[in-house]
Amino acid sequence: MVAIRRVESQSVKVSLIAILTATCIASNYLLIGVVNVKLMDIIVFASGFVFGPVIGASIGVLTWLVYGTLNPYGFFLPILVATSVGECLYGVVGGFLGHRGFNKLGGKFEVSVKFGVIGFLLTFIYDLATNIVSGLVTGIPVPIALVAGVPFALVHEASNAALFFFGAFPLISAMNRLLFKGGENGG
Repeated sequence: MVAIRRVESQSVKVSLIAILTATCIASNYLLIGVVNVKLMDIIVFASGFVFGPVIGASIGVLTWLVYGTLNPYGFFLPILVATSVGECLYGVVGGFLGHRGFNKLGGKFEVSVKFGVIGFLLTFIYDLATNIVSGLVTGIPVPIALVAGVPFALVHEASNAALFFFGAFPLISAMNRLLFKGGENGG
């Protein structure tokens, strides 16, 4: 299966963070018309899983600093902070699970189911927190903000559950193959 790897070189760390952040940002803009369906969360999670929680969290924060500032839906600092912190959660949890050998706890299907559940739960926490912050900073009572956010949250949570179920294992495996086997074999 796949496991977390230590990346020793600072230049490799910076390059990984830059490339994966750019991938998240590009995918967000490409999917701008598909509300709350984003590849960013799974990329941040897989990055944390493979490279550790610091790199995963860094990619999450940097993605939101760019995408949240240059967002076609507008910019609002408290919401940017909430989304940045929330996105870190994907990288940190991914890093924690990768370090613990999570993907060795069962067969491929079982691990995929676990990834799907984790994707759903992380997204539920993210949506809950960002909807509360959105309500507070816009003056909308929190219960109303939560109820109004339900349709968007359901799309986000369902799409991430599916993306994590079908995509986390292959993405983590591909990251390991491309970045570590190639480096170990001289290219």
